[in-house]
Amino acid sequence: MRKKPIINTTRTCQVRIQAIHDTMSILSGKWKIHILGTLIEGEEMGFMDLLREVDGIGTKMLSKELQDMEVNQLLRRTVLDTKPVTVKYNITDYGKTLKPIINEIAKWGISYRQSLVE
Repeated sequence: MRKKPIINTTRTCQVRIQAIHDTMSILSGKWKIHILGTLIEGEEMGFMDLLREVDGIGTKMLSKELQDMEVNQLLRRTVLDTKPVTVKYNITDYGKTLKPIINEIAKWGISYRQSLVE
């Protein structure tokens, strides 16, 4: 009879907690998931388009959040050689991997709101 290998659950738990911490650090704040969700649905958008879509965000905060997400390779910033200069943002392939997570968050939020009404 073969013995099952002993799984180091403490180490597994530490890795999981660190992964959650990393994820929350990258996606933290009031706006990032909203911006990512908007870009996932909208494909490519300009700064002003995002400003209109993300209700309540200011220009400085949008700029900061976009820079953070660009550094973390969740979105791509493209500067077009137009007059005036146009900047477009689109989600990277890696950023697109967040779509099922964002969809689940939205689904949970809808369910939660419904449970409060019932």
